[in-house]
Amino acid sequence: MSAPLTVTSLTAGYDQADVLHDVNLRAQAGQITCLLGANGSGKTTLIRTILNLTAPRAGRITLAQDDITGKPTHEIVAAGIACIPEGRKVFAKSTVEENLRLGAYAEEDKSAVIARMQRVFDIFPRLNERRTQLAGTMSGGEQAMVSIGRGLMAAPKVLLIDEPSLGLSPLFVQENFKVIQRINEQGVTVFLVEQNVRQTLKIAHYGYVLAQGRVVAEGNAAQLRRDEQVQAAYFG
Repeated sequence: MSAPLTVTSLTAGYDQADVLHDVNLRAQAGQITCLLGANGSGKTTLIRTILNLTAPRAGRITLAQDDITGKPTHEIVAAGIACIPEGRKVFAKSTVEENLRLGAYAEEDKSAVIARMQRVFDIFPRLNERRTQLAGTMSGGEQAMVSIGRGLMAAPKVLLIDEPSLGLSPLFVQENFKVIQRINEQGVTVFLVEQNVRQTLKIAHYGYVLAQGRVVAEGNAAQLRRDEQVQAAYFG
């Protein structure tokens, strides 16, 4: 099976300190691949390095076999990585529809933009009902829909989702994970970065565990649930 996103021997950090140490992982096509880890494990640094917001010190990142290591961030996004950032970060003073259109800013074919928006509305009927509402006046759960929908508007090769459960009620966390699963079932490759291990392992096909900047475990969901390090850290 092909891997749209591959990270090979990646080392990165800030100032004189390395945060990531020789990280290797692959997000397989058509699957949900998760990256688990506690605060401070290096998850955010990995996302920043994939997007070249933090420059890699060593290693290689490929997207659909094209080397994107160190490319400008806008070129990486244009190549096919859409990132749903932690905390949603919608444009509060813009409408739902305006937020979504911003996700397709690089697409010049108007009919493609319309088709993508319809697909988002099929996934999130509530956004269709509120397309003229200012995103900043919506609930946290609704803003999460806007943020995910905006990412889908880019028709990405890989949808990178950072901490989608953060700050949401337990009920909406479950709903959010169901949405991610539904998006994946429609053929979107998902790279899911999360602390909520129980929910994540219910939907992920394969995963990696990051601790102190190193991959300390990997496997399918069943293997990770049985892993002693994962059990000790997350399941008591």
